Amino acid sequence: MGKTQLIKPRIREILSRELPGELIQMLPKHWVRIGDVLILPLRPELEPHKHRIAEVYAQVLGVKTVLRKGRIGGEFRETNYELLYGNDAITVHVENGIKYKLDVARIMFSPANVKERVRMAKVAKPGELVVDMFAGIGHLSLPMAVHGKARVIAIEKSPYTFRFLVENIELNRVQDRMTAYNIDNRDFPGEDIADRVLMGYVVKTHEFIPKALSIAKDEAIIHYHNTVPERLMPREPFETFRRIAREHGYEVEKLNELVIKRYAPGVWHVVVDVRVFKK
Repeated sequence: MGKTQLIKPRIREILSRELPGELIQMLPKHWVRIGDVLILPLRPELEPHKHRIAEVYAQVLGVKTVLRKGRIGGEFRETNYELLYGNDAITVHVENGIKYKLDVARIMFSPANVKERVRMAKVAKPGELVVDMFAGIGHLSLPMAVHGKARVIAIEKSPYTFRFLVENIELNRVQDRMTAYNIDNRDFPGEDIADRVLMGYVVKTHEFIPKALSIAKDEAIIHYHNTVPERLMPREPFETFRRIAREHGYEVEKLNELVIKRYAPGVWHVVVDVRVFKK
């Protein structure tokens, strides 16, 4: 019997003394845990009891803070979770031997993307130069610096997220090979320098392809993420990348393509590994 199977009866047992039976059936059976912060999806019917429910989940699961799941949006992919229990959503989440410090209430961190973070740790080569154009808190590039021993330039536009990126570089002791810039990546001055470019963004990633190409060396690899309607797969997102690359005088070769997760109904978050050649 797994841990969750034991937890759920305990939560139900405590709350069934206080809530009517039909509400007990609606209690969330799944949740996301990031460090010692819990993200709980709650149905509208549970609204009047949300703080008590959150308190019980926190006590049984041993977390300090509970947030109600909200929508993610805006340029910086910021969350807008509701704080139900506790008063501090800043935590350190440990995954694959890497410490990620973040404010779960305001910064996007998807446990569902774990496979891609682990993969990045394996593809990076010691000493190569990686430019991470959308670094966040170091989601994808910390594994490259820590496990892959790559040199990393991490670019993050949001001043709030950038604070955690800098802390995470120190927490993981990779200051000697990882440098952070708090700028819009389109203002980054480096050209023809990267062995590998990370484009871990969605929805509008294609707008940044020309900048990625200018940063990349000849025969560099670009890890290009984007969101794609299912009806356009598998042609997309590679077709758009190839078209824009050719317009800028580059040839491309698709090395790999992976579906990361469902982004919205009928839309998938996909990553393509592309090698780029200057004509």
